[in-house]
Amino acid sequence: MIANIVDQRRRPYRWREITAIVEATWHDNSVQDSDQSDSVQNADAVDYDAAERISLADAISWAHSLAGEVTLYLYDLGDGISIKSPEDTER
Repeated sequence: MIANIVDQRRRPYRWREITAIVEATWHDNSVQDSDQSDSVQNADAVDYDAAERISLADAISWAHSLAGEVTLYLYDLGDGISIKSPEDTER
């Protein structure tokens, strides 16, 4: 379930392909002035996951379907994470 969304996109009107990252919302508890997540980390809850080349609508659906409270981070495509292709690993 999405508890929070943090939009880090420099191009906020790009929605067809973005990078999306989810983290358990309890990670945010240490941030000053944050609401405190009561969600306890459990085996079914996601701790961290990422998706690249996902639409904004699919990112929201994906994050909302996850077990536990998550914070959804939105980035421009190519930002936030770097997924290496097999070709990159061979170089």
